[in-house]
Amino acid sequence: MKRHLTAAVLAASAMFGTQTAIAEDSGPVVVELFTSQGCSSCPPADAFLGELAHREDVIALAFHVDYWDYIGWKDPFASPDHTLRQRSYARALGLRTVYTPQMVIDGRADAVGSNRSRVDRLIDGARELPKLAIGLESSAGKHMLSLPDARIDRPATIWLAIYEREERTSVRRGENAGRDLSNYNIVREFRRLADWDGTARTLGLDLSEAMKEGMGCAILVQAAGQGPILAALAVP
Repeated sequence: MKRHLTAAVLAASAMFGTQTAIAEDSGPVVVELFTSQGCSSCPPADAFLGELAHREDVIALAFHVDYWDYIGWKDPFASPDHTLRQRSYARALGLRTVYTPQMVIDGRADAVGSNRSRVDRLIDGARELPKLAIGLESSAGKHMLSLPDARIDRPATIWLAIYEREERTSVRRGENAGRDLSNYNIVREFRRLADWDGTARTLGLDLSEAMKEGMGCAILVQAAGQGPILAALAVP
């Protein structure tokens, strides 16, 4: 079914790039924060992400990178896989380097994570771009993800992000030595579930780890090559 784009959607498309799929529904905006407990500039962005995590129209995820660990404090949540994801974004977005704190909005644009006004503008722009409608059904502890029939101009990857909702850490060394830091929606596992070519399908999921107390999870459908987020949902 074809849809007419409003001026707001056209403006958002110009900001974020071409939409790669026939959009069927609106969905939450995915905000990924690349951060580190070893970075003195990161706590304000961490706090901002904590605020975004309470918004129903946003899926907020914190990816702790490991390249700050060398200065004296090893971030307990850091992962080299998170660093690789950030570097992949740098290539996809045409950036010259990686940095913290960095927020990537819907896989389309980035901002300094403590720059609230720019991040808010990017979120508002991303909300104007409809996403594919995906659904999740649960029965007897089992979950089924449903994906629509859609025209996409390149393959997509279905990701499962499992995160801790909040942790507080007393930092003893490094740039934040002596501070008690709060972190939110800390990604502890980022798992590739499947590749997707746009054909309607269902996918069984094991979300037992994500259903534990203090944990949460989200499902992202992302265009290959660290492209735009085509669909996303948070698992209640």
